[in-house]
Amino acid sequence: MIFPFWDWTIIILIPALFLAIYAQAKVQSTYRRYSAIPASSRKPAWVVARELLDINGLGNVAIEMVPGELTDHYDPRSRVLRLSSAVYNSPSIAAIGIAAHEVGHAIQHATGYLPLSIRNAIVPIASIGSQLAIPFFFLGFIFGIPSLMDVGILAFSLAVLFQLITLPVEFNASSKAITALFSSGYVSIREKEAIEEVLGAAALTYVAATAMAALQLVRLLVLRGERE
Repeated sequence: MIFPFWDWTIIILIPALFLAIYAQAKVQSTYRRYSAIPASSRKPAWVVARELLDINGLGNVAIEMVPGELTDHYDPRSRVLRLSSAVYNSPSIAAIGIAAHEVGHAIQHATGYLPLSIRNAIVPIASIGSQLAIPFFFLGFIFGIPSLMDVGILAFSLAVLFQLITLPVEFNASSKAITALFSSGYVSIREKEAIEEVLGAAALTYVAATAMAALQLVRLLVLRGERE
């Protein structure tokens, strides 16, 4: 989300913008490369996910296929692991890595992983905050009402907090995925390194999003200071 003014403070966002572009290109190229290479187990991603869930005592977690590409996610409310149509039946290195990553989130949920619990708890207020932040700040900036600008900054801070908490959640899920796949014999050492590359590229997109949110907050603070 970029504040709708073109002024000198836009340069604050440039590093994060370049990082975001690089991260998106990296995740797409890495995903395409390893989507074309089947893992040695030759098992579809949904089967690997099912077996990993069962190994971890999560037989109550269902697996569903959803449309799209890279739309994979774990829904803690309904305890459903959803795999994209591009991943669900694929035996590729990329597919089983992504599926295992989502299993990692299911394990986090089942074991009460604290950062995930915090993230789930603040989702509603972070969502509202991200929607209201810029309108409040915009009105305060235009009409010279510092209190509205402060409300906007506070609301946006909640969105930044959400991004920050997301980082350990995603990195931990990837770590659990890589360990589970390798220890259970689904991948070789070489394939383990490939999956680390796939999940590392995906994690970079979260780092970029966090950097963008943090620098946007800095920009709002700078603009707020200019109104003093």
